[in-house]
Amino acid sequence: MTVIAHNLELIKGQLPDGVRLVAVSKTQPPERIMEAYKAGQRIFGENRVQELLAKHDVLPEDIRWHLIGHLQTNKVKQIVPVVEMIHSIDSEKLMSAISKSALSMGKVVDGLLQVHIAQEETKFGLDEQELNSILDGCCAGRYAGVAVHGLMGMATFTDDPDQVRKEFKYLKNLFLSVKDKYFAADDRFAEISMGM
Repeated sequence: MTVIAHNLELIKGQLPDGVRLVAVSKTQPPERIMEAYKAGQRIFGENRVQELLAKHDVLPEDIRWHLIGHLQTNKVKQIVPVVEMIHSIDSEKLMSAISKSALSMGKVVDGLLQVHIAQEETKFGLDEQELNSILDGCCAGRYAGVAVHGLMGMATFTDDPDQVRKEFKYLKNLFLSVKDKYFAADDRFAEISMGM
């Protein structure tokens, strides 16, 4: 058993029911990703469009790719055909571009709405007003090419665990509020992605 296979087995054994593992494969060569693939991992996350596309072209077709990094609107048409989920929808303009592109290809892309929870201005994300505007648009049918499955947030890069805990708690409470207001009858809205 390879080190990667051993580590995957350990991690998956600790995950509670309902949690799925997205193996972040950014900067890893295809050979290392294949080790994880051979050990049963099928969901991989990349943060750069070009890197994801290059790996998509040489790795097995049943890999489910997630884009976990910032997405520029000019790259939407490249990524929509190959990605299962976009974790970083951080503006109405981007939401509209993804939906339009997906519908033109006859598909619906899963997505997470990225909320700005960090103290750092360099992090991307929606504020509550922008979030509600997108969700109102979803309810009105404006973004039929995107199935919103939850929220994502990137915490402040700090050694202070209380700061991170506070930011993640805010995201969880916002998630619960959004679920209650917009998705009470929709079991698909069930994901919170918390990153650093």
